[in-house]
Amino acid sequence: MPRPSSKRRMLFLALGVVGVVIFMGFLAVFLPVYFTVIKKPPSSSIASGSASPLPSSTTSSSPSSSTGTASPTSTNAPAPTTGGDGSVITLSDGSNFTYRNTFGGYWVDDPTNPYNNSARAQSFTPALTEPWNYSLNQIRGVNLGGWLVLEPYIVPALFEKYQDVTPSAALPGGQAVDEWTLSVAMRNDTSGSGGIEQIEEHYRTFITEQDFAEIAGAGLSWLRLPVPYWAIETWEGEPFLPKTAWNYVLLAFKWARKYGLRVFLELHTVPGSQNGFDDSGRLGTVNFLNGYMGIANAQRTMDYIRYIVEFISQKEYEDVVPMFGIVNEPLLEVIGRDQLTRFYLQAHDMIRNITGIGKGPYIAIHDGFQGTVSWKDFLPGSDRIMLDTHPSVFGPGALVSNLDFPLSFWASVGCIAYSNNQSQYDFGVTISGKFSSAINSCGKWVLGVGQNSTSVDCDVWDDWRNWTQPMKDGIKAFVMSQMDSMVLPGYFFWTWKVGNSSVTGKVEAPFWSYKLGLDNGWIPSDPRDTLGTCASLGYPQDLPWNGTYQSWQTGGSGAGTIASTALASFSQYPPPSLSNVNGADPTQLPMYTATSVVPTLSTPVFASATVTEGDGWADAADTSLAVVQVAGCVYPDAWGPPAGSTAVVCSGPTATIPTSIAVTRAAYRVT
Repeated sequence: MPRPSSKRRMLFLALGVVGVVIFMGFLAVFLPVYFTVIKKPPSSSIASGSASPLPSSTTSSSPSSSTGTASPTSTNAPAPTTGGDGSVITLSDGSNFTYRNTFGGYWVDDPTNPYNNSARAQSFTPALTEPWNYSLNQIRGVNLGGWLVLEPYIVPALFEKYQDVTPSAALPGGQAVDEWTLSVAMRNDTSGSGGIEQIEEHYRTFITEQDFAEIAGAGLSWLRLPVPYWAIETWEGEPFLPKTAWNYVLLAFKWARKYGLRVFLELHTVPGSQNGFDDSGRLGTVNFLNGYMGIANAQRTMDYIRYIVEFISQKEYEDVVPMFGIVNEPLLEVIGRDQLTRFYLQAHDMIRNITGIGKGPYIAIHDGFQGTVSWKDFLPGSDRIMLDTHPSVFGPGALVSNLDFPLSFWASVGCIAYSNNQSQYDFGVTISGKFSSAINSCGKWVLGVGQNSTSVDCDVWDDWRNWTQPMKDGIKAFVMSQMDSMVLPGYFFWTWKVGNSSVTGKVEAPFWSYKLGLDNGWIPSDPRDTLGTCASLGYPQDLPWNGTYQSWQTGGSGAGTIASTALASFSQYPPPSLSNVNGADPTQLPMYTATSVVPTLSTPVFASATVTEGDGWADAADTSLAVVQVAGCVYPDAWGPPAGSTAVVCSGPTATIPTSIAVTRAAYRVT
């Protein structure tokens, strides 16, 4: 995915396309798995999509699975409704659409038990009631970028409205360039069509239930759902729309369950920004684990991770949300590996304190744009930490040194450069959380508002309505090569949908929309068709993965017993040093105190439910309070304090700033 702002200082790393060496061991190991587990059987009518295992619409009095605690049911209680390809789905507003799924998938709607997990996205994908085997079951996923975290190139119409407004300190240049400045501009807009409520209207309309149905119908089985921390709360001075996005997170869980989709939930933004990119909420500097407010912002972030984990670890959600990314794309070159590793260790212990060892979601961490190789042997003995990498041909961590190649070149890049097999051995479970069909940086605002691509022929590539068949075929070959290379555990395309420009009335960043490519022929209509692409092009994988993880990497024997050498190296927290604090001791930097009531994450209400609902908190033993500013103290700007305003100033007899939040691993009850 593109990276606004850092895009101005893009670093291009050499690809180093090496000669391909074919291992006979690869054929012996991979082909049996390929043909028996992943590749669609040619003789099966259900697997190939010509038939559904259910009639077009059925009702059942005994759904195959449920969660929650049953209550006495009325004989008049509505029966679950289910259907496959061609069934008609009626929405809450009374409208309807026809469900199209030629892959044998079926939806389940159970008003009395809204936690019914019997739906199946496709006949070849495990139902939500069945375990997911990361060694055998391929993740075929898509991101819902731009829905709950706004990005200019994904939803340009929202930003185009505010490109020439009255400048102010909060809106420099009179341009909305990120969600912070967009929120300021909307709040300043007192016209009948203005106001911050425009963002909720976007939530309501940009992604709907029908999108979830279409994702399952496209042969995809997972969603990666970026959420902002302001879905939970905002603090004074932060202009974001607070607590509203969470309502749509709950809808996403509901719709995913209905259509048999699994969710990779990820915290896309953190206080102070983890990378300074526009998709972190505010374009600018990194103030998470960096700078004078780095520790304080990390405290808030840890709280938000905790609240989300408490919610998704409830039994009602554990099958729907098996994966949680705790910080999206932290900029490692600024933060530092030592500092980030210490934070990750604290987060791991806090999370497993809540869930127990071998339980709860996988913990996904991003590679920090440093590639996967450098993460070898990360926290050995930890419980189900997975590595999330975001391969791209430009921007931070770019895979090529320039973009001036013929279209036919890109399929080889997908085959050679996008494989995660080495990391499966070195780290453990490694997924590609973002990739796209982009072969250049063309597209309106892909590099950020006001930033133009230097790629050649952008006029041609932006005009997707007039792409020739060879152009579509070339882009499709690139997409298929990536999907084939990332076969296991799998991938998530960035992103499902790109909105139209209000100026041109059409999508202006076509490389980034799965739906647009699916509708227009440069995304494969059956993602299983990608398997074998690289071998057919003469680029078989030069390092086969044997399909085996170490037991502790998937929550088995040894999980939760982190190697003593790692503990000795990384247990001290806060880190012994922090960048951009002029040598100050991190334990003496501004920090918050845990004395406030924990914000409540709302739970859904179901009118006809006959099962008890969770209260939003999985671990009753977790009674820790929330961090908050010390009363009577004035803190530096959490988003980048100016020189000379980097200390906490307190007044009054009760205003005592904590002098240290140093913790050890013993602070967490890891069992």
